[in-house]
Amino acid sequence: MLSEWTTTGWAQVALIALSASAMYATVIILTRLAGVRSFSKMSGFDFAVTVAIGSVLASVITTKDPPIASGIAALASLFALQIGMAILRSRFPVVQFWADNKPRLIMIGSEVQHDQLKKAKMTESDLWGKLREANVFQFSQVLAVVAETTGDVCVLHSTDNVHDIEPELLDGVIGGERYKARVNR
Repeated sequence: MLSEWTTTGWAQVALIALSASAMYATVIILTRLAGVRSFSKMSGFDFAVTVAIGSVLASVITTKDPPIASGIAALASLFALQIGMAILRSRFPVVQFWADNKPRLIMIGSEVQHDQLKKAKMTESDLWGKLREANVFQFSQVLAVVAETTGDVCVLHSTDNVHDIEPELLDGVIGGERYKARVNR
């Protein structure tokens, strides 16, 4: 019983290699057809599709059910959905409004925007960790921190106090007008 759980025969290894090769080729072809946005993290939808593609790949490569043909069909469907959603988002603002999160300004200079931090479902500890990742040594270095639509956190900082953020970089960012008002004082 234990040996069945811990060992694999050469025939199984060959089938895994065949499945992996077929699925790898399929991903390359579909990515070439759909473009590099296929694996972007521009929106939450993009991220969900990327995770789903990985799940399909893993299940087809490591098991015999679903078969390769089903895996290829699933991948083609996911890529088609992503292309369709990208087209809909670019043509219909209401689709983009409902499908995409909005970036949020969670810190302006050294001032934490607690209302936006809460809406981003983040804690101060999360924020401090992101500041450390960005090599911020002092709060005075921080110009702004944005919780992006993908869940990433962007820390805009400078080692001198001469720089301001170009206002266009905060267009569409919830709370961006707070930064603009502060700079225009």
